[in-house]
Amino acid sequence: MHPTSVESFREVSIILFLRYLRPIFFLLSLGLTISAQAQEKPQSTPTPTPPTEQEEPVKVFTEEVRLPVVAVDQYGHYDPSVVPDDILILEDGVAQQIRSVRHIPANVVLVLDTGGELSGLGGRSKKTSLTRDVAGELVNQLSATTWLATIQFNNSVEVLQSWTRDRPSTLKILKTKLSSGKRARFAEAVVAAAQLLKDRPEGSRHVVLITDGVDTPGGKIDRAQAIKQLAATRATVHIISYTEFVRQKDEKKPPDIEIGQISRAHDPISSNDPTLAPGQTRSPAFGVSVRFDPAMRRQRKAYEADLKKSQQVLSGLAEEMGGQIFLPKTSEEMMQQAREAAREIGSEYVVTYRPKRPLASAEKGEYRRIEVASRRVGLSLRSRRGYVVPAQP
Repeated sequence: MHPTSVESFREVSIILFLRYLRPIFFLLSLGLTISAQAQEKPQSTPTPTPPTEQEEPVKVFTEEVRLPVVAVDQYGHYDPSVVPDDILILEDGVAQQIRSVRHIPANVVLVLDTGGELSGLGGRSKKTSLTRDVAGELVNQLSATTWLATIQFNNSVEVLQSWTRDRPSTLKILKTKLSSGKRARFAEAVVAAAQLLKDRPEGSRHVVLITDGVDTPGGKIDRAQAIKQLAATRATVHIISYTEFVRQKDEKKPPDIEIGQISRAHDPISSNDPTLAPGQTRSPAFGVSVRFDPAMRRQRKAYEADLKKSQQVLSGLAEEMGGQIFLPKTSEEMMQQAREAAREIGSEYVVTYRPKRPLASAEKGEYRRIEVASRRVGLSLRSRRGYVVPAQP
C-alpha cells in the first residue's frame, strides 16, 4: 500500500473512533456522577425553633380610635342612613378624617342596685320590685341581637348572668334571682361591670345603672377609683337614677304630725263605755300627735345629703361617657325612661378614625378631648367628651 494511503487510512480511523466512542465516555461519566450523588447522605431540613425559644414578636399599636356615637333624627328615633360625610369629629380641636361608620350589635351590662333601701325625708325608698320591672322593660325594648349581662349589688356584688342573647333567660333571672340587702356596694359593682366589658368589642359597650349611686361605707374600693376603671373601658353609660324618686313624698305614709281628736284607746273607762258606739267618747280630747324618732330623722337627713352628692357624680359620669342620666320622680316615669334608654342604645354607631396626632406619641395617661357635630340638618349626634389614650403594649 502506498504510504500516503496508509496515513490517510489512519486519520480516518482516528476520526471514526472519536466520533463513536465520545458519546459512550460521556454516558459513563454521567452515570458515575449520578451514582455518587445517590450515595451521598441526604441533608436534614432545619427544625423550626419553637415559639417559646424565638425572639418576642413585635407588637403593633393600632392607630385607630373607635368612637361610639348616638345618632337620632329630628323625632328622636334611630337614623339608619348615617354616612361618614354626615359627621364632624374634632380631637383636641383638630378635624379628623373618618374611616368608617357602622351599626353593630350592642353589649349591655345591667347593674342593678338592690341594697341599702333607706328612705328619704318624704318616706320613699328604692324598691327591688320596681328595679326588676324597670330592668325587664329595658330588656324587652332592646334589639334581639343585643348581648346582655346582669349584675346585682347589695351586701355583695353578684354576676347573675354572663353574656347571652337569650332574652327569656335574662327575664327569668330578673324575676327569680334579685334579692334585697341592707348595704349597697356601688363601687365594687362598677368594677365588676368594667371587668365584664373589657373583652367585648370596643365601640359597642354599654352600662345601664339603675341605682341611687350611694355607696355604703366599708367597701373594698373607693368610688372615684371604680369610676376611673369604668371610664377606661370607653363604654357608654346610661343611668336611671333613684336620687329624685326617693325625695318625693310618699302619699301612703302617715304624716309625722297629726292634729285632731286624740285616741283614748288607752283609757279603760271611756274605751269600754257600753252606751257609746265604738270609737266615740262623751268628752273627746283634741290636740297634736307627733311621731318623732330623732335617730331615724338623722339617718334620713344624712341619706339625702349623700343623694345630692351622688346625683352630681352620676350626672358627670353619664355626660363624660356619652350617655344620659334619667331622673324620674315616679315609677311611671322610671318605666318610660327605661324605654328611652333602650332607644338610645339601639341608636348608636361605631365611628372609626385614625388620629392626625399619632397615638404612639401620646404621653402616659394622656387625655384627648372629643367634640362631635352633625353636618346634616335634622341629624342629632352625641358622644363621650374624650378618652384616655390606652397604654402601648
